[in-house]
Amino acid sequence: SKLNLGPLTTINRSAFYCEFNEDFKYILLPVSYALVFVIGLALNATALYVIVFRTKRWKPSTIYMFNLTMCDTLYIFTLPFLVYYYADENDWPFSEPFCKLIRFLFYANLYGSILFLCCISLHRFVGICYPVRSLYWVSARRARLVSLAVWAIVLFCQAPVLYFSRTRDMDTERICYDTTSPELFDDFLVYSSVVSVLMFALPFMVVMVCYGLMVRKLLEPSCGSEGGVEGERGGLAARRSKQKSVKMIIIVLAMFMLCFLPFHLTRSLYYSFRYLSCNLLEASSIAYKVTRPFASANSCVDPILYFLAGQDVRSNLTKKRKSSTSKSKSAKVLLSNEKSKSTEVRPSTASYIIILYLISKLLSSTLF
Repeated sequence: SKLNLGPLTTINRSAFYCEFNEDFKYILLPVSYALVFVIGLALNATALYVIVFRTKRWKPSTIYMFNLTMCDTLYIFTLPFLVYYYADENDWPFSEPFCKLIRFLFYANLYGSILFLCCISLHRFVGICYPVRSLYWVSARRARLVSLAVWAIVLFCQAPVLYFSRTRDMDTERICYDTTSPELFDDFLVYSSVVSVLMFALPFMVVMVCYGLMVRKLLEPSCGSEGGVEGERGGLAARRSKQKSVKMIIIVLAMFMLCFLPFHLTRSLYYSFRYLSCNLLEASSIAYKVTRPFASANSCVDPILYFLAGQDVRSNLTKKRKSSTSKSKSAKVLLSNEKSKSTEVRPSTASYIIILYLISKLLSSTLF
């Protein structure tokens, strides 16, 4: 199978024609998309069940995670069609409007996930660095308004995808372009560059700054280490909050570094090398196709963020199994377990914070 990228006739450019083999994607993409569909559907369905049916009081973080999970679920339901399309070697059996919808949902999920992760990071940043002011700034009502604004931004910025995405009949096949048709590619390149800056580069910088400040705050000596039972309980709550924050920082940074950053870098190279040489274009095309499954894998990682760093998830999952008898005894057992856990977790939490501090220093020196 050969990929025909031309001839491209554009303003101030000579005709450019490349032909190279990329049969590997007809195995890589169907297999990876099928795995993301199975794993992502199970994880997101579980997360939605816990959030909707087991969570009585929705906190701001719960609202953001619900919207993030809905964003992932909408995308996951498009994957079976992409599995069929790539397994059939780029032969789209459906209509052009459905092709537009599938491509639109991919980018809506991608940038919706980035923006909601940015909201979650800002929420945690305010709670850690400005705990008193967060009592006024952070509320469920504000989180709902912010979520509505995020959806509006995503729909507005990704609406042009419905125009650019097209199908084209070539010989016996019908192609569903993941970018656009050759004659519209220059316009699409401008649009895609603007969206990448506004909806990836800027949120990524915001997340890095927030986590750098959070790590510095977490490295400060804990205040309020008072004696007595109240001081011990306060210290325990502070350690649990710090441990939860460290988990969230690790997961979100890993998601940006593994899912979003490689995809945007290789895609930018792929778009830029289209008019330079066929060898560069082929290499960048392979890299771009390889990183696309990583971008889709964020639909599997997002629920893990909720299960590991979310609040009261374990208690929500085990509500029905808790007995209503001997409340005082169960409370004492829970307190003793928390004390033993806190003594075990303290060294690992400190080491995590030191590692994150060194990573933030390294990234800040390279990026800024």
